[in-house]
Amino acid sequence: MEVKNTSLAAIGTNFSHYPVDGRVEIAFAGKSNVGKSTLINAILGRKALARTSSNPGKTRTINFYDVNGLMYVVDLPGYGYAKAPKTEIAKWGQMIEEYLEKREELRAIILLIDIRHEPGKNDVLMYEWLKHYGYDIIIAATKSDKLNRSQVPKHLSVIRKTLGLGSEDVLIPFSGEKKTGVDELWSVIEKYFN
Repeated sequence: MEVKNTSLAAIGTNFSHYPVDGRVEIAFAGKSNVGKSTLINAILGRKALARTSSNPGKTRTINFYDVNGLMYVVDLPGYGYAKAPKTEIAKWGQMIEEYLEKREELRAIILLIDIRHEPGKNDVLMYEWLKHYGYDIIIAATKSDKLNRSQVPKHLSVIRKTLGLGSEDVLIPFSGEKKTGVDELWSVIEKYFN
C-alpha cells in the first residue's frame, strides 16, 4: 500500500476514546522496547509519528494512526518491563485486554519479537492468549539488522520453535535501520481489506 496521508487520530485508555467509524484496525503488540514505534513509523513512512524512546514503557495509551482514511494502525502499550509503578502497569494490562477482547474492528495483530533473543515467557503467553481468542497473528522479528545476514534464518527458526509456529504462520524479519520487512508486512495487512 502506498501511504499518502497518515496522522494520529485518537489516543485512548477506554472505549469512549476510540474511533467509532468502523474502519479496519491492525494492532501492534510486543514487549516494552521491542521496537513497536520504530516499526509503525517505518510502515507509515514517517520518521517520528509514533514516539520512540530508549526507556521501556513510553507508550501508555492505545494510539490510533489513521492511514489514508481507510484503516487504523493501533499501537498498544508494551508488556513486560517498564519504568512505571506496578499499579499503572496493571492498568495497561487491563486496557489492552479489554481492547483485544471487545474491539470488533480489530482484524489482525502484529506481534513483535526481538529476533536476537528467544521469545520470553511474556511473549509466549501473549502469543497463546491471542491464539486462544482466534486472532490472526503476524510475527514481526524486529532488530534483524543487529545480526549478520547468515544468522537470521537460525534466529527465525528459534522463534518458530519456541512459539510453536506452523509453516502457514507468518514470520517476517524487520529492520527499522534498513527498512527491510516493510513491503512484506503491507502485503499481509492489505489482505484484511477484502
